[in-house]
Amino acid sequence: MKEISIVIPIFNEADNISDLHQEIIYISTKNRYKFEIIFIDDGSTDNTYEIVKNLSPVKYIRFRKNFGQTAAMDAGIKIAKYEYIITMDGDRQNDANDIPRLIEHLEKNDLDVVSGWRRRRKDSFLKKFISRGANLLRSVLIRDSIHDSGCSLKLYKKECFEQINLYGEMHRFIPAILKIKGFQIGEIEVNHRPRVKGETKYNWKRTFKGFIDLISIWFWNKYAVRPLHLLGGAGLLFLITGGIFSLLTLYEYFDQNQDLSDTILPILTVFLFTTGILMFLLGLIADILAKNYHYTTPDKPYNIKKIIEQ
Repeated sequence: MKEISIVIPIFNEADNISDLHQEIIYISTKNRYKFEIIFIDDGSTDNTYEIVKNLSPVKYIRFRKNFGQTAAMDAGIKIAKYEYIITMDGDRQNDANDIPRLIEHLEKNDLDVVSGWRRRRKDSFLKKFISRGANLLRSVLIRDSIHDSGCSLKLYKKECFEQINLYGEMHRFIPAILKIKGFQIGEIEVNHRPRVKGETKYNWKRTFKGFIDLISIWFWNKYAVRPLHLLGGAGLLFLITGGIFSLLTLYEYFDQNQDLSDTILPILTVFLFTTGILMFLLGLIADILAKNYHYTTPDKPYNIKKIIEQ
């Protein structure tokens, strides 16, 4: 019997959660899953609470205010108890009928994560345009090998989250974070349905926050255990460039007898040397902080899949 925890962040989705709850129960019962349904209410202001009180079985986490989808997802994942964790949206655009296919693909290919790909999205042109641009940028910076990181319908093994805390808008980049740690990521096409009830919560602020988090993950992927390579390397580049300009300044002053008081060469030389020294020192400090982080937290710069003793 498969054991699954379905984690669903919700915010003002009172019109959808009852039908979604029934749909999940039907699919889980039909496939003989042992399951739990976890709704995380991210500070809803409608009558979500009154509706959830009449649903069973259900686990209901109610935030005191709106903390964001990532925080809601993190809270649900941490309380999930079963081997497989499935995340999905509460607006019913994700199709619960895809859950068995996610599980089958994960087990057949010995994966740790299976992400849904909404190849035929039922969203507005603007939303699809921004999403495709973000996916292109993500594929260039972090190369997580999936087409649609914004799709909430995903399947994870519970062990994926033993050392991970989510924040900001990082729920979009969970596969990328897990790939950095060595987990195996897969993807299948899933059905995407048009929104029938309720209003979309998508806005430009989420896009901007997601871009900032994307840069953070790129840096973490490339330089988390060696920030000195980036900042120190940039510092050395500034110092070398400053050295070249200093030689040019000395040449102009001593050999050409040029008055440098009205030129930018002395100022540029001092700026480059100062910036180079500061960048290198910043790299050393970041390197020390990175080492302290790995010494004082359960997060490690490596991940062990299994240990065999014979």
